[in-house]
Amino acid sequence: MKNVPKVRRLLFCWLLLMLLSTSASWAQGQEYTLKQAIDYALQNRASLKTLRNQEKIDKAKVGEVRAIGLPQVNAAVDISHNYIPQKSKVDFGDLGGGGQLNDFTITREQIEGNQDIVLTPTYTVPEGMSGPQILSFTQPWSGNAVLSGSQLLFDGSYLIGLKAASTYTQLSRKNTQQGEIEVAEQVSKAYYSVLVANEQIKLLDQNLSRLDTLLRQTVIMNKNGFVEKLDVDRLRVSLNNLKIDRDRAQRLHELGEQLLKFQMGLPQDQPITLADQLNESTLATAAPKSNANGFNYASRIEYSILETQRDLALLSQRNIKSGYLPRLVLTGAYGYNSNESSFANLAKVRASKSAGINRTWFDYGVVGLGLQVPIFDGLRKSYQIQQSKLQLENVKLGFEQLQQAIDLQLRQSDVTVTNTLSVLRAQRQNMELAEEIARVSRIKYQEGVGSNLEVITAETDLRAAQTNYYTALYDALIAQVDADRATGALLLK
Repeated sequence: MKNVPKVRRLLFCWLLLMLLSTSASWAQGQEYTLKQAIDYALQNRASLKTLRNQEKIDKAKVGEVRAIGLPQVNAAVDISHNYIPQKSKVDFGDLGGGGQLNDFTITREQIEGNQDIVLTPTYTVPEGMSGPQILSFTQPWSGNAVLSGSQLLFDGSYLIGLKAASTYTQLSRKNTQQGEIEVAEQVSKAYYSVLVANEQIKLLDQNLSRLDTLLRQTVIMNKNGFVEKLDVDRLRVSLNNLKIDRDRAQRLHELGEQLLKFQMGLPQDQPITLADQLNESTLATAAPKSNANGFNYASRIEYSILETQRDLALLSQRNIKSGYLPRLVLTGAYGYNSNESSFANLAKVRASKSAGINRTWFDYGVVGLGLQVPIFDGLRKSYQIQQSKLQLENVKLGFEQLQQAIDLQLRQSDVTVTNTLSVLRAQRQNMELAEEIARVSRIKYQEGVGSNLEVITAETDLRAAQTNYYTALYDALIAQVDADRATGALLLK
């Protein structure tokens, strides 16, 4: 039993270590390689989610267009109360009615006379029945229940519209691909920017440590009378300037991380760690590789989008021409109607023929064909065809302009990659020389054969050489990203 407290303490210590380890891991943030950062951005960037939603919208529009060619069925029920019935003026005298037919007697003499007998009917019009009468032919209550339907049998623009809708979904998908390429480019550049900032901070920390050590040694030498106080002050000034550069680099690093999180679609309050290391090995394949003369323009998403836009323009022209064709629609309806003097009678649904005179609802049905033949539209379609031809001509000009722009981008990327690699090699040599000069200057100063000013100058030149090297390395990496974008290979890696 005496071991129970020890076990509890050990368990508590173990839990505490696990908690601290988890907290440290969370504070450090999840590690991302460049590929992982791009994959995360492709899934979480808000602009790409919007484009994918637009894809779904366009797919739904295809179904909307397809629905036009499917049977259209509707049901309707209508009950009306004619509280002021419509009336008409009727003259029954003009209709040969409105009176009583008088008796007509044929005599024996007329029969025996063997003559034609002319019968002229005469009427006796009752009092109050002469002249026009105002009558209503409607009942106070009427109802109608009908099931109607229609089916498109032929419409030239419908078939073309189906194909155009399908092509439009392809355009929507290509727009999403273009957005993905742009996001990959933005994430790559932001990622390399943070990597460069990381390396610059590491170098500044090393320089700070080295200069701080030199300052402490110089202070001791000053107390012992080997160097002047002016040498100490010079080192303090150099150290303060280096601290300022370190603080500035740290703020730029934080800003670069915020930009990277934004490009990835990562929350700003979530920490992030970069798993890749910045070195020249990533530039092993960055040599000029594009060939503008034999380049396949279709590998560029912009060219592919233009091809789809051309297909849509052709379909639009065909759709206009199909407007000259007739349109045939099959229609039909079946329903019941009723006219009654009261709502109670209307509500008594007696639709069976066996109800006889007591029947309140009567069925009816109709089937028909509707044919619309365009004859003359004021030359509207002719002008539309002229517009579509000009639009197609603009698309062809767009192909020429895009090909020229791609050729220029390919040549520019080749020149830029070549120049940045050349500058990078020179800056690497300069940095190595500056490191050697600074090392020798420190040794000479520590051995008393060199001056303090020589050390400070060498350290300043070293910082400048380091900054120039990483700037050249960043430029070379960005040039590689631009070259991959120009050749259409950015997302293929």
